[in-house]
Amino acid sequence: MRFMIIVKASADSEAGVMPEESLLTEMIQFHQEMAQAGILLDGSGLKPSSKGWRIRYGGGSRSVVDGPFAETKELIAGYTIIQVKSRDEALAWSKRFPNPVGPGRDAEIEVREFFEMEDFVQCPAIEMARELGLGAKV
Repeated sequence: MRFMIIVKASADSEAGVMPEESLLTEMIQFHQEMAQAGILLDGSGLKPSSKGWRIRYGGGSRSVVDGPFAETKELIAGYTIIQVKSRDEALAWSKRFPNPVGPGRDAEIEVREFFEMEDFVQCPAIEMARELGLGAKV
């Protein structure tokens, strides 16, 4: 089972403020622990939304909306992807995740399970996805 631990954006992350060295060290050490346990698939921080864009679909057309985006609470500052044996194991690891904005400050992470190819009705499109390596388990 794969899960994504989503680090919510903050005013600081949206302003491009880099984490303090002590927080960065704590995060890297925790990720190292997950790697040693064999559950870490990927993890990274994201640049502020001012460096990104959205594609808006309307009817049959598409338009580009450049960042920054106003609602910080709806933005993602980073992520970690883990592969574990159960929801309970994912919960246990995520409860140990370092506070992404530093000790004593209010923050929130969100944890979401990935769909696996087995969750879908088997059809030619799913077989094509498998051939592309989408939803692949490492």
